[in-house]
Amino acid sequence: MEKTLIFGHKSPDTDSIVSAIVIEDLENKMGNLNVNACRLGNINKETEFALNYFNVSAPELIESVSDTDTVILVDHNCFAQSANGIEKAKIEKVVDHHNITGFETKDPLFYIGQPVGCTCTIIYDFYKANNIEISKNYAGLMLSAIISDTLLFKSPTSTPKDIEVANELAKIANIDINTYGIELLKAGTDLSSFSANDLINLDSKEFTVNSTKIQIAQVNTVDISDVLKDKENIEIAINSFIEKNNIDLFIFAITDILDNNSQIIALGNRVDIVEKSYDVKLDNNMAFLPDVVSRKKQIVPIVSANA
Repeated sequence: MEKTLIFGHKSPDTDSIVSAIVIEDLENKMGNLNVNACRLGNINKETEFALNYFNVSAPELIESVSDTDTVILVDHNCFAQSANGIEKAKIEKVVDHHNITGFETKDPLFYIGQPVGCTCTIIYDFYKANNIEISKNYAGLMLSAIISDTLLFKSPTSTPKDIEVANELAKIANIDINTYGIELLKAGTDLSSFSANDLINLDSKEFTVNSTKIQIAQVNTVDISDVLKDKENIEIAINSFIEKNNIDLFIFAITDILDNNSQIIALGNRVDIVEKSYDVKLDNNMAFLPDVVSRKKQIVPIVSANA
């Protein structure tokens, strides 16, 4: 019997990877051994730091699924962000904290979506509701995911529930949230070994709004100017991506996790959407967006409303 595959979105972040790992653990402890945590892309440095810190292996890498596969989706529901062939697979469950978009199934399913900052915040309640103990290492991983998705609670996506769960997980993992959180986030800002093409694909998601194809990529840093040293090659990589994938607008957000703002590079035939959304005029394909750190709350809905 084929195992049910559990995975998050393409260009996986820490929440996407950790959610797959802990849902597998939760399913196993509830008696379902026929599951397998997977990933749809390479592990980024932040996630690698967390996995190494808590001595947990990365999930298996897959690229596609078929009509014979049963899957559990975590940290996403949009088919454009999921595995190739997802529209053919049997979707058994979805656990997510994003808006529902581009999603349709043939069969009934278990679906839970909550307006919190991180999927692992939702999964914590699953453990509690079923009286299942969370191991120290998995508590640390779940805490890492919450810190990552909420930028140590500085992001507007952060909710009181995320903070409450993070504090509980920190007790189990015996971790100081602020000390560990800064280490984790800084690990994710080391972009020195990545090519321009790597950078625009590290954390990149596709959205279609009114037939307009929009790609929004984001990297975190402690020095925006350091990333912009490679601006020429970044723009070459973006233009190549646009041509290959027929993208109307590509937004590359470079987010300063210390000062809580972003510099964006916008390219494509619909850059007017960016100018209208933020009341800015692009200068050399760029715009500075003060206090903008969240793709989910401060970029996607605003850009979508003006597409």
